[in-house]
Amino acid sequence: MSDTDILIVGGGLSGTMLAVQLLRLPGSRRIRVIEPRSELGRGEAYSATELGHTLNGNAARMSVDPDNPDDLTQWLEQYLASGGWPEAAQQAVPVAELFPPRGIFGLYVQQRLAEAQAVGAHYGSSVEHIRAEVVDVRTGSESVTLQLSDDRVLHGAFAVLATGMFAAARTAQRQSSGLNAAAVDPWDVQAMRRIDPRGRVVIIGSGLTMVDALESLQQAGHRGPIDVYSRHGLLPHVRRQLPAWVDFLALDHTLRSPRQVMRALREQCRQAQAAGIDWQAPLDTVRVHIARLWSQASERQKRQFVRHVRPWWESHHHRSPPQGAALLERLQREGRLHVHAASLQGLEAVAGEPVSVRLRFRGEDRSRVVSAAALINSTGIEYDWRRVARPLPQRLLERGLVQPGPLALGIAADAGGAVVDAGGVVSTRLFAMGPPLRGMWWESTAVTDVALQAKALAARLVL
Repeated sequence: MSDTDILIVGGGLSGTMLAVQLLRLPGSRRIRVIEPRSELGRGEAYSATELGHTLNGNAARMSVDPDNPDDLTQWLEQYLASGGWPEAAQQAVPVAELFPPRGIFGLYVQQRLAEAQAVGAHYGSSVEHIRAEVVDVRTGSESVTLQLSDDRVLHGAFAVLATGMFAAARTAQRQSSGLNAAAVDPWDVQAMRRIDPRGRVVIIGSGLTMVDALESLQQAGHRGPIDVYSRHGLLPHVRRQLPAWVDFLALDHTLRSPRQVMRALREQCRQAQAAGIDWQAPLDTVRVHIARLWSQASERQKRQFVRHVRPWWESHHHRSPPQGAALLERLQREGRLHVHAASLQGLEAVAGEPVSVRLRFRGEDRSRVVSAAALINSTGIEYDWRRVARPLPQRLLERGLVQPGPLALGIAADAGGAVVDAGGVVSTRLFAMGPPLRGMWWESTAVTDVALQAKALAARLVL
């Protein structure tokens, strides 16, 4: 017998937003969110405490309310008026253009949860935070059973896998290279204060996590050289405030394949630049069409995109907040930071050196060993559940309750989030949302993606 209507596995942004949407709907229901952290609404991304670790989108882009795109801007205006985040006044830009620290964004999410709880109480609904880790799930014809890390067992009518992102720097991996064991956490400023402030630091990965790592090093007082290595040596572009641009994909429905879209997008960017308009403006119109374009692409087209386009897409689309980009540019200008195109071959034991890695530089046949005072893993997010050495992903895959998603990105589900098992059967009891659906929609991690999925899934669960 189930004693809970809906069990939510994970209490970061995804799980909390689902709880918010469920609480807002009429009807009495009992919701339990199983999250090992002490607070809901923060998860991996929004537990950051440093002001320099900011969102990579401005307030106007980061609303958790799909019905009000100005929700974060409005909340932030009230928060600033009450004396919160006084440092924001130094930026001298409209509130909508501010890039809030991720810790403050977490407060915003928590307040929206508290408000939803008040609405839910009026309907007779409640949400309970169970502080534990889910280590296994079993489904039956009438209920779902969760096994927790503290040996408790929970039963519910439905369960939702809202596990969020597995940050590569903080996730044990099967067949690990040992990188994490030797590396410093990119967000741990205290650990970075123990690095020789003038010592060389090697960073593996050149995306947004690397930008966070630079901010952490800055806060820790590091003054030495920094070498960044990634396969293509590409850096995230800086996010700028953009003028409106025509939604060319909405006007031309013949553009369907990734190749057609990329060719048309390049042409749009050339037209924008010829008119003196930022090339980022046409690029951002693609955002609302990504899920449709990805889902209708063939397996071959998806593989071609990941193999040949993905690095450039990531650096152009997942852009850096201005503060992080300015720090990176300054470090390069000072000659302290250098970016190299090279792939990691593994760790090396070199006498007298704190840490050493073997790298193969692009265009070279032989690898080289590079030594440093410290190593940071900034390789981003691990989306392949087969590689995640955590009890829940391993057990669900081993028992065939889930199967890898397209291109082994996350897990497979139907269009509404119902999980598909190894035999191709669509579950009526187990659902997923957010980052686990990366393979289904490609972009399934941004705040707006999660907010839309939460609203749709909540409506499906209460039918």
